[in-house]
Amino acid sequence: MNEIKDTIESTIKGAVKKNSYGIKEPLIGYASPNDHLFQELKRLHPHHLMPEDLLGDVKSIVAFYLPFDLEIARSNRGGNKVSEKWASAYINANSLINKICTLLTDRLKELDVKATYQKATHNFDEETLKAAWSHRSIAYIAGLGTFGVNKMLITPVGCAGRFGSIAINYLIEPTVRPDKEYCLFYQGRGCLKCVKACPVGALTENSIDKYLCYDRLLKVAEDYSSMGLADVCGKCIGPCANY
Repeated sequence: MNEIKDTIESTIKGAVKKNSYGIKEPLIGYASPNDHLFQELKRLHPHHLMPEDLLGDVKSIVAFYLPFDLEIARSNRGGNKVSEKWASAYINANSLINKICTLLTDRLKELDVKATYQKATHNFDEETLKAAWSHRSIAYIAGLGTFGVNKMLITPVGCAGRFGSIAINYLIEPTVRPDKEYCLFYQGRGCLKCVKACPVGALTENSIDKYLCYDRLLKVAEDYSSMGLADVCGKCIGPCANY
């Protein structure tokens, strides 16, 4: 038995069970800070932090995914208006991710393991719209899924959900990345429902206009300002057939 790994997974799963708002069984993966993809990520995005920037003696990165239940995902299908359930799930999941990371940090400290993390969201440059630490990219390196046309990470249980990650100074065997694409289009099966669903035309088969997309998110945030910061859309996620 691996006490550290067991503590990590039981903490994440336990926190999700206590959460009352539409989150299913989490997925958990691990990555080595020496994985060549971190260097590739840095090459493509020089602003991006490296694992050792978070924790000097980092040994592993833990990534986890909180999938929304189908009722929430389906509530946001069709039309231009973001569903209240989707906006609420987004806010709730971000809060839960931060709570999970805090819990992990405290519990691992009791086992003499250091841990640190970046908050669930809003850690990006508002001019470039690039994140200092992309939980989605980290989750890809940790084997939780593959990227789709919608630029989301599609996991074995879909892409309707939120990602978190944490750096620790304890070595855990990395998760093997999937050897197949989860996006139906990249499987050669057509689809492109995500492209058709984008209400502002920001998404195409080959690219995304991040600024057009972000303008849309800010408009939704205004609509749901009474709930908290709901800068979310998800129309390219709702129709995804892979969940």
